[in-house]
Amino acid sequence: MVGRARERRGGRRGGRTGDGLAVAAGVVCVCLAGAGCSAQGASVGGAGGGGDPVAVLHRAADRLVAAGSAKTRTAMEMASGGTRVTIRGEGVYDFEERLGQLKVRLPQDPAGSSEHRPITELLAPGALFMKNRGAGVPDDKWVRVETESLSDGNLVTGGATDPFAAAEVLRGTRTATFVGRTELAGTAVRHYRGTADLARAARDASGGNRKALAAAAEGFATAEVPFDVYLDDEGRIRKVRHRFSFSHGQENGTVDVASTTLLYDFGAAVRVRLPEEQDIYAGRIAEEPGEAGEAGGQGEGAGSGGAADGKN
Repeated sequence: MVGRARERRGGRRGGRTGDGLAVAAGVVCVCLAGAGCSAQGASVGGAGGGGDPVAVLHRAADRLVAAGSAKTRTAMEMASGGTRVTIRGEGVYDFEERLGQLKVRLPQDPAGSSEHRPITELLAPGALFMKNRGAGVPDDKWVRVETESLSDGNLVTGGATDPFAAAEVLRGTRTATFVGRTELAGTAVRHYRGTADLARAARDASGGNRKALAAAAEGFATAEVPFDVYLDDEGRIRKVRHRFSFSHGQENGTVDVASTTLLYDFGAAVRVRLPEEQDIYAGRIAEEPGEAGEAGGQGEGAGSGGAADGKN
């Protein structure tokens, strides 16, 4: 697919465009540990939840494919050793072609004196392409990372979770409860809370995410992923928040990451052109603040390691 342009034109799926989304600040972060969630929550789901919560969430990724495309906002927050870093992104994603484009903004340096240029990220099955990624990379070159080579499956590395990968994590839902109906930017949604298993998600995922999610199941401190997700009346994800945990070396201990993905304006036009081979940088690049490690053109750790608060 390198060098090929893929385009989705708005309005291709009638009646599914619009519904702009702007989430108010101060989103409540719900503690999931010990919440007593179980598959028995199906009885709760029947009262306005659209059926068995586990079954509903297993189908959520397929609903996005049926929707075709959407605009997205992301936020990723990483907390370690008393330090908290937040990274935000915005862009579009084509769920049929599994292609997306994001502008990811890194936070300022701790002293607040350095403004990073936004990183342009192209998301494709099995690969992440980044421009303006780090020191030493020419301005006209892209960095390519094979996502299945990453210990986090690119759920964290890019500073934003691939929207379709975020949805496919829900294929591994083991326990879930229907919390209740609410509104998100004027859209009626159903709120679910639960825990997914990355190994199970990898088994049921599409080909483009299977190996990456399997790598995450092995690389994270635990394969269990607590989540909160909000679905509209068509079963499409409007907001999903995952909580990941991974080891960041013996000195740094465990890093807690919260990744939030917002989806809106379904049917939006998407045009993604993947770079040609000659436009891909093959050298090593400098590590950015808050990252998991260094990256080469085909290597690991090219990401921005951040965390999300969902205040988009």
